[in-house]
Amino acid sequence: MKFRVDRDAMTDAVLWASRTLPSKSTQPLLTGLHLVADKQGLVLSGSDADVSARASLDAAVGEQGTVLVPGRLLADITRSFPSASTIEFIVEGSRAEITCGKSSFTIPTMPVAEYPPLPSMPDISGTVTGNEFAAAVAQVVVASSRDETLPAFTGIKVDVEGSTITMAATDRYRLAVREFDWSPQSTSISTHALVPAKFMFDTSKALSHNSAVSLAFTSSSEGLIGIAGDNRQTTSRLLAADFPKYQTLLPNESTSVAQISTAVLIEAVKRVSLVLDREAPVKIHFANGEAIISGGGGSGEIAEAREHVECALSGDEVTIAFNHQFLLDGLGAIDAPVAVVSMTAPHRPAIITGAKEIDAEQLDAFKYLLMPIRQP
Repeated sequence: MKFRVDRDAMTDAVLWASRTLPSKSTQPLLTGLHLVADKQGLVLSGSDADVSARASLDAAVGEQGTVLVPGRLLADITRSFPSASTIEFIVEGSRAEITCGKSSFTIPTMPVAEYPPLPSMPDISGTVTGNEFAAAVAQVVVASSRDETLPAFTGIKVDVEGSTITMAATDRYRLAVREFDWSPQSTSISTHALVPAKFMFDTSKALSHNSAVSLAFTSSSEGLIGIAGDNRQTTSRLLAADFPKYQTLLPNESTSVAQISTAVLIEAVKRVSLVLDREAPVKIHFANGEAIISGGGGSGEIAEAREHVECALSGDEVTIAFNHQFLLDGLGAIDAPVAVVSMTAPHRPAIITGAKEIDAEQLDAFKYLLMPIRQP
């Protein structure tokens, strides 16, 4: 096996394909990166048994072949080479020699014949712009849980109905929902998938610059999702868990709706949170004209903070308390200058969304439901 390839292209491809590799595994071969060189160019693949990644790139192939090499070591080596140069890769026996300019490495190969086959990319179901896809995932992922003992809450629920995709994530204390349009292969498509949140976030971020990202959904029995763009492919097993019926959690009406500058509210909550422990609540009194944000206090030994922020309120005045970090997560996910907070009672969930301006008729497609903290 022998090929020459552009250093920058090789480095990007290696980083993409090695992103799924486990640092440790009961199957040592899964720490390897699988390289195939043929007339079409070079294909690099990696997998941790649940997630796979594959990258294709142009290469001048002198001798066709297949090899398995330590993945993270190859990533470190290619990344260390100078940019705008050429890498020469030669395999002889059980050793691979990698040369770039005046630098040369020789690394051991791994038994490629024993490498398990990777899942095939499913048939494409439709496409969406990379920027739209990444933005939607970034908004909902803030509400996903990292508690692996509750797998249903570590995923993003993806509901596809025709030309609309709805994503949702929850950790039981907050719920983030985002709806967006895409271009399906068939407008009659109707499917549902629970996808690991980390996989969705990492993949969407890596492909955010693509003009078109392809999504591939399989039947629930196959339990696989595929995402592709710009000669990059990745697949993941779906989570075999039941996601809550979140649509029933979203209130249909509210008695108080506050509209306030998103940036100003974020800065005010951040300043108040300086006197709070991570789990401590921040209290907000919404009135027409201003919102009073406070936290801490209770005794002479505890610091206290208070902020006054301009606010437009329709409906009843209300005082409500939230976990300040959860509140900041939701406000940070809003991609709009105005935050709209809809409430029914101090002990009932609030819905936070965005708008382009005060009293705007059209609200964002992003909704963040946040459970309040009961106050004495």
